[in-house]
Amino acid sequence: MPMGDCESVAPQLEGEENLIAAAKHIVKALGSNKILTKDVKKILADLGSQLSSMATIEDNIVEDGKIGIEEQLSFVQEKIMIWEADESMIWDSGPDEAVKYLNAVDEARKLTERLENQCLNSEEDKGFLRRAHDVLQIAMQRLEEEFKHMLAQHRQPFEPEHMSFRSSEDDAVDEGSIVSFGDDSIEESTLRDSISRNSEEYIIDLVHPDVIPDLKCIANLMFLSNYDHECCQAYVIVRKDALDECLFNLEMEKLSIEDVLKMEWHTVNSKMKRWVRAMKVFVRPYLSSEKWLCDQIFAEVGSVNLVCFVEAAKSSMLQLLNFAEAISISPHQPEKLVRILDMYEVLADHLPDIDALFLDEAGSSVRIEYHEVLKRLGDSVRATFLEFENAIASNTSTSPFAGGGIHHLTRYVMNYIRLLADYDDTLNLLLKHKDGAAATPVSSDISPATEEESMSKDFSGSCSPVALHLQSLTSILEANLYEKSKLYRDASLQHFFLMNNIHYMAQKVKNSELRLLFGDKWIRKHNWKFQQHAMDYERATWSTILSLLKDESNSSTSSISKTLLKERLRSFYVAFEEVYKTQTAWLIPDVQLREDLRISTSLKVIQAYRTFVGRQMHHIGEKHIKYNAEDLQDYLLDLFDGSQKSLHNPHKR
Repeated sequence: MPMGDCESVAPQLEGEENLIAAAKHIVKALGSNKILTKDVKKILADLGSQLSSMATIEDNIVEDGKIGIEEQLSFVQEKIMIWEADESMIWDSGPDEAVKYLNAVDEARKLTERLENQCLNSEEDKGFLRRAHDVLQIAMQRLEEEFKHMLAQHRQPFEPEHMSFRSSEDDAVDEGSIVSFGDDSIEESTLRDSISRNSEEYIIDLVHPDVIPDLKCIANLMFLSNYDHECCQAYVIVRKDALDECLFNLEMEKLSIEDVLKMEWHTVNSKMKRWVRAMKVFVRPYLSSEKWLCDQIFAEVGSVNLVCFVEAAKSSMLQLLNFAEAISISPHQPEKLVRILDMYEVLADHLPDIDALFLDEAGSSVRIEYHEVLKRLGDSVRATFLEFENAIASNTSTSPFAGGGIHHLTRYVMNYIRLLADYDDTLNLLLKHKDGAAATPVSSDISPATEEESMSKDFSGSCSPVALHLQSLTSILEANLYEKSKLYRDASLQHFFLMNNIHYMAQKVKNSELRLLFGDKWIRKHNWKFQQHAMDYERATWSTILSLLKDESNSSTSSISKTLLKERLRSFYVAFEEVYKTQTAWLIPDVQLREDLRISTSLKVIQAYRTFVGRQMHHIGEKHIKYNAEDLQDYLLDLFDGSQKSLHNPHKR
């Protein structure tokens, strides 16, 4: 039950009008009823008795006389001062006391207005006016305290177990439109998800709905008494504390730009993620609910509701924007790019909300700052993207990557590109020239021996700015990998390294949403590239070794001596064992690629070995056969595991 109702504590004049209307209704009803029952007669008798015993202030004064004014003022003052000696809060004492006090204050207001409208010539008259002002001021101070107390006492914590949602389209909501979040099994993450889904339809009761009518009545009376500034100030103080507490609960600290710029990356990263989560909750639904609360309380006193809302919310919003500004002017480190995109998107998503909440001149400072921070974050995205390109191009190594596997730069760049694909709409908006045309991507030659086609001619996927820029990143990466491959002295390991890394790039694109951006032609081209490097690896590794097994003799002659044949076979075994020892330490992380290269290598080596042994067995002799074909085939299956092995004893694994 509300402790007060605007109708029950309306100005006395309105109460008298209602009383007259009720009396006329009774008279009319009596006129149409010739016979009255005992019950009706008893009620009318009681009413007559009560009316005869009642005495208004005017009954005890001389009309327009000084004695009457003094008595009226004393009467009102007494009712108001009774509560000044009482430390308890009036509204905590029940609705009847609240109504009596509001009526007394309204009498003091009307009496003050009467005195102000009269020509007061004597000092006594002026004294009455000063006294009336003093009484009214005391009453206003008390109402201000009650107003603040009620706002604070009935504030509902921004926590799942204390929350319900009400439709923003209806001031009064029936039980069917309440969405309960009182179940202990509902976690905060579930709450936030629901808030996000229903953000345009529901607002939160930040103050208990039962006390809204009382707050509204106090505000109306303070405004009628020209204490609007004090009322607004009281509201702002309490609600500002509530907004600050909300940010605190969302783990948003008050940090200066200098504080943010001094932080280590892992700390900044954590705070950026926390900021994005806080923005999603704070603007929508929290600020929307704050605006709704303000509108309810100050609905009948003009546009002051917007001023009160802005003053209460401004510092909290600027605290959030201050952090975003610090990020926008911080060094453009590539690892920040995704986090900055998250921040940009959440700001862009809530831009319509901010424009609607912070209207007109009152909210212009917040609105303008919000737009500026959004623009600066967009600039930061572009600058960080460029820095990312430069970082890939300038990444240098002084020693070859062990095992010829997938370089950490390749993994980092391709996984990062895959993440960036999730922001294609935002990046398409930001990665454009000022005239709106898509930026021309950087072109890099992968090797001197390979003539690269123009990216635009080779590209068969989306022609969007983000697609062109992402392909540019892969082009820069390939050029860097080519330079890194030159660190290997072994030509076969150079091709092995490039095969691994280009295969990884092609698979990342093929098996993700990047395929839509890069196109099938890009994938086919890079499939061909890694396959070409695989063949180049086989030639560089096995051509010289397998040449030892070539049959250069004529079947009818014996131009090649048995000694030479035995020497060639021995050299083959030595070379094979060296390859085994070296290339078991090489690594192909992709299982399918590893299996394919093993099989391809095995087919060539085993076929050549079987042919040689089959033709020259009678010249060589079985005792010189160190490994049979099956042994060699098994040994070849040990290659590319990344764990070095040696062949010390034939036939023993």
